[in-house]
Amino acid sequence: MVMTVDVVLPCLDEEAALPWVLGRMPAGYTPVVVDNGSTDRSASIARSLGARVVSEPRRGFGAACHAGLLAATAEIVCFMDADASLDPRQLPSVVSALEAGRDHLVLGRRVPREGGAWPWHARLGNVALAAILRRRTGFPLRDLGPMRAAPPPALLGLGVTDRRFGYPLETVLRAAAAGWRLSEVEVGYLRREGRSKVTGTVRGTVRAVADMRRVMASL
Repeated sequence: MVMTVDVVLPCLDEEAALPWVLGRMPAGYTPVVVDNGSTDRSASIARSLGARVVSEPRRGFGAACHAGLLAATAEIVCFMDADASLDPRQLPSVVSALEAGRDHLVLGRRVPREGGAWPWHARLGNVALAAILRRRTGFPLRDLGPMRAAPPPALLGLGVTDRRFGYPLETVLRAAAAGWRLSEVEVGYLRREGRSKVTGTVRGTVRAVADMRRVMASL
């Protein structure tokens, strides 16, 4: 049986990317764009293209993700960036393991498909983080990518508290501690539209790493 799917898209000033992203959403996948304080036309463009729009004025990647999770009504919720670095047409491959009942949380492992898609500083940080995750969870994870899928009630039950860049990491650590089965599916990684708020700068990467260190120290 095919399950219903909501796709949470944390969004901060992504008016240039949203038409491409929403235009490639698979049939039956409902986009939930979480406007995290955009100063451009992101929210109005998303509405005009048929997306549900949720406003989350408190800034923070985790705050936007959690607002989208609270708004999700489908049997499965997916998360992905709204910057066109990931193709929504890859979502069914991430969801398929959940539909088959094999896993509780499926992560999209990013594989660069274009030059410049993944800056060296962000990739280096991810390699180190993945090594820590393998030790902490016991699963052969190689990426903490922004595309992932799980059942909403179960995710809420994990009690994730971080509202910054540590949100995905805390989700994985709490899921592993709760005995969830975790797996990865390869997804293509593209150059994003515009400049990244995180991986596009060394400063942004350092900020994200600091948030993740704080999460690891607290669990």
